[in-house]
Amino acid sequence: MNRRTVVAAPPADRARPGSFRSAPPHPAIAAPALTWHSFAMRLYQFLIRVSALTLRLRRAIKPDPVLSERLTPPAPPEGQAPLIWLHGASNGELTAARPILDALRRRLPGLRLVITANSVSGRDLTRRWGLPGTEIRLAPHDDPATTARFLDATRPAALIVVENELWPNRLTLAAERGIPVFLLSARLSERSARRWGYVAGLARGLMATITWLAPQDEGSRARFAALGLPAGRMGPVMVLKSAAAATVAVADDLPFAHAQTVLAASTHEGEEEIVLDAFARAHNANPALHLILAPRHPRRRDEVEAAIRASGLAFATRSRGAEPDVATPVYLADTLGEMDRWYAGAGITFVGGSLTDRGGHTPFEPAAHGSAILTGPHVSNATPAYAALFAAEAAVRVEDAATLADAIAALADPARQQAQARRAREALSDFGADAAIDAFLTALSGATGIAAFAPEGADDAIHD
Repeated sequence: MNRRTVVAAPPADRARPGSFRSAPPHPAIAAPALTWHSFAMRLYQFLIRVSALTLRLRRAIKPDPVLSERLTPPAPPEGQAPLIWLHGASNGELTAARPILDALRRRLPGLRLVITANSVSGRDLTRRWGLPGTEIRLAPHDDPATTARFLDATRPAALIVVENELWPNRLTLAAERGIPVFLLSARLSERSARRWGYVAGLARGLMATITWLAPQDEGSRARFAALGLPAGRMGPVMVLKSAAAATVAVADDLPFAHAQTVLAASTHEGEEEIVLDAFARAHNANPALHLILAPRHPRRRDEVEAAIRASGLAFATRSRGAEPDVATPVYLADTLGEMDRWYAGAGITFVGGSLTDRGGHTPFEPAAHGSAILTGPHVSNATPAYAALFAAEAAVRVEDAATLADAIAALADPARQQAQARRAREALSDFGADAAIDAFLTALSGATGIAAFAPEGADDAIHD
């Protein structure tokens, strides 16, 4: 493979893709040279090309709309306004990005958007938001040809990536075209950092494509720096899920007593049985309790229904058309886009992904809804937030069905429940993202030359 040098700034006489200006890009986005000659990159290019060929052969043999969407460039929204490409892996990341989308549209109402997701559920959830001037689709496959066609069709003024999506061709080809790349609420776990360390040359190259990054926590900042991202390209800590949760305004419309309603939110395989065992114990002692069981992946409906049947508890299922009923103790909430409704109706929330080693989901949503928080021991995905909660006695850690049953029984007391929920909101109040979003908008304005993005009176926040 020939050696190619990627520089994140196009020639001064070429207009930035997706931009209405012809001036040269902001000099701060110029990245260190990125070469494609490392063994890891060559291996990745070989494997991703084989993958693309395999997918095209599959599509030729049997048409598949999902494959076609991943391999075919989109038609961008009509208009002459700048276009931004925003990518999030799935439901959680895209929901967290709502404050970013709102801030961009407030400053430039005619802004065009292309939003991509890795999952069909994330794409469909975002489409239901009804955003004007927006094309929403599955993300392009990361082979060079497909990614290049996507970029050439959309010509974005900037690429915004939410959390931790580091696709080599996507980032390098964007940089090659002078498209600034922003990573927001970027999270890099210790495990992921170790894995990137095995391909250090590839990691350094990818860090060179990043114009500006807002880490999700200080640990992630240190790990990105260790991979080669200069400190001058990192902004303040940004916790987008806290900003998204802060916009909550949903009424409790469930027929259950709020204080006696338990939500098991975003549960994973291996957790539902523990939750059901715990709830059955608590329900035997307090028949007024109700459980809303909301698995992380609705496609698991049949296996979760089987687990509920095995528990002996009566239940109804949202996707089968059933509404919550006070006579039914368990309600399987297996649909997308309704989590705010379930959070609003629950006085107690168990946050899933924490009894099995998945790192746990964030506590911001239940805290914003005033729901008392329970969690398992695995909380590495939001360590600072949980540390603040535990220090304030604003969340209860459980280990198994017995401790979860005890916690549910104790928090069914309305006064105790409300006091813990109040402490949680206070403990997480320092995790607001407003200042970090303003810093991002300033950086975006400087990198694209689009003055409308900058907060009023903001100085340029990008530094070499």
